[in-house]
Amino acid sequence: MNTPSKSTKKQSDSLDPNDSLLNPPLLNPPVLNAPLLNAFDIHSRITIYLLEDLNPAAWRAIPPGGKGRDIAALAAHIHSVHGMWLKAAGGTVPPALDKTTVTIEEAIAGLKTSAAALRELIAKSLETGVRVKNFKPDTTAFIGYLIAHDSHHRGQIAMLARQVGFPLSKKANYGLWEWGTR
Repeated sequence: MNTPSKSTKKQSDSLDPNDSLLNPPLLNPPVLNAPLLNAFDIHSRITIYLLEDLNPAAWRAIPPGGKGRDIAALAAHIHSVHGMWLKAAGGTVPPALDKTTVTIEEAIAGLKTSAAALRELIAKSLETGVRVKNFKPDTTAFIGYLIAHDSHHRGQIAMLARQVGFPLSKKANYGLWEWGTR
């Protein structure tokens, strides 16, 4: 698992100027910056779309077998991982979400805030050609990591909602894949 390294040094900048060779401009030509940011934006909106469609009764439903995270905890976890990377990169970390008390509305607001902060970090990294501090190999991989991580948990949320008797609507199930309209 690619996690930020623990360091005792103060990380004052979100980009690592010593690692610009790991993310040379040829790997992220400026012509790709807008599409990469667009992919991240769509991905972030899809997470919100999922939570907006969720039946509120599923939010705190106990997972089958009584083990594992409920949907509220999964949403809080996604936000927490966003915050972990913002902190590791030396950026501003949005307030944490308490997995035991967070509401759907608070989770949506928190995820919007953390996604906006990550977008800013990604845009700066793409613009300068310097990778995100504490993430290797490059910014494109960082975007891929975030999309893969959050999508994994979106799948868990959709599956758990179905297992506890509150499946996503057919419209939402298809809507999660409509990247051209999100």
